[in-house]
Amino acid sequence: MAYIGHSVFLKNNPMMNKLKIAGLGIVFLLALQACKQKPVAYNDTISEGSAKFAADESFEPIVDEENYIFKALDPKAQPQIIYKPETDVVNLLLQDSVRVAILSRQLDSDELKILKTRNLTPSVSRFAIDAVAIIVNKASNDTTITVADIKKLLNGQAKTAMNIVFDNPNSSLVRYLKTLSGVTDFKLKNIFALKSNKEVIKYVSTHPDAIGFTGFNWLDDPDKDYADAVNNVKVVSVKDEDNKKYGTQYYKPSQETLSLGQYPLKRDLYIINCTGRQGLGSGFEMFLNSDRGQRIVLSSGLLPSVMPEREIVIKKK
Repeated sequence: MAYIGHSVFLKNNPMMNKLKIAGLGIVFLLALQACKQKPVAYNDTISEGSAKFAADESFEPIVDEENYIFKALDPKAQPQIIYKPETDVVNLLLQDSVRVAILSRQLDSDELKILKTRNLTPSVSRFAIDAVAIIVNKASNDTTITVADIKKLLNGQAKTAMNIVFDNPNSSLVRYLKTLSGVTDFKLKNIFALKSNKEVIKYVSTHPDAIGFTGFNWLDDPDKDYADAVNNVKVVSVKDEDNKKYGTQYYKPSQETLSLGQYPLKRDLYIINCTGRQGLGSGFEMFLNSDRGQRIVLSSGLLPSVMPEREIVIKKK
């Protein structure tokens, strides 16, 4: 039997032609329906509603303070802040579980590409500068250290009987220390991670042979559950010999030494807003960078991104 091609078969088969036309009609109707779909309705504005944000748990004290005042000023605004280690916060943002994140770094090129595939362009604002504080037990004789010695402690070039502790392995602080020391992984037996900044402070407060790294915002106005521990530690002064202007002196972290560039161990705090609209994320971002938001940073002991203006009233006699 001779073979007849598909085109000849369809041409001579009225039933197949009808099915083909019907199929095209269905595709057209589906496309038309998709065009008529309503845009996503959001239930939040810049000053009211609810939205989930993710924040690096290293900065919980300052973020909590900002959120408390933000909600007090706008009672209808209810940000739900999820505190996680830095790695988890970034993953939540990239997986579209949240669209607002607070981190101590900006997103890298690969992370930005992932957001770009979802047509998300982040708005990035720095709102504070934090110091990485080095603490020891009050009974310790150690009061000063150089940046060069810190690097040697972390990469194993310096022999020491001190136990070096910091918060969990996925934290922004650990990333910062790895970058500082040039180490990809801390494998020394005397270097180990705990679970939080509070645990670092508590551990150092009861171990004279320990040296701890923690965010400076955990030492200013501590909560009752670890205030006694803060009273039993002291902050070590740091010298950066590579600093041409201030490389001859040791400095403790403070707003003044951060502002003048004297204290070397510091990191910027950013809010990354990927919402692309005027919602609660934008409202919180604007609040952090407002005069009120910057004054909260100032009162926390951290350095504001923009120093709030101070009015001086001169009374005439």
